[in-house]
Amino acid sequence: MLGVIVRFIVSAIVLLLVSYIVPGLQVAGFTGALIAAVVIAALGYVIELAFGKNKMSRWGRGTVGFLTAAVVIYLSQFIVPGSIRVSIIGALLASLVIGIIDSFVPTELR
Repeated sequence: MLGVIVRFIVSAIVLLLVSYIVPGLQVAGFTGALIAAVVIAALGYVIELAFGKNKMSRWGRGTVGFLTAAVVIYLSQFIVPGSIRVSIIGALLASLVIGIIDSFVPTELR
C-alpha cells in the first residue's frame, strides 16, 4: 500500500514539474497534480484492460505507448476540469517529456 502511495506522489511531482516545462499544460498546484495523477493512472489502467498489453516490437510499443499516454493526458482534463488543462500539442509534448523522465525515474512499480 505504501508503494502505491509513493507512486502517486512521485507521479504528481513529475506532472507538476512537466507543467512548468511544457507549454499548453497547466496543473492547479500539488493537489491538482495528485488528483490528475490518479485519474491518468486509472484511465491508463482502463485502456490497458480494454486493449491488453500489445506484443509488438519495442519501437511499436513505444509509439503506441506515447500516443496512448498523450490521449490519456488530454482526456483527463475532462474528468477533473479544475485540476488540469491541456491542449493537444501540450498533451503530446507532456507525453514525450514524461516518457523521458520515466526512463530515469520510473513511476511504475516493478
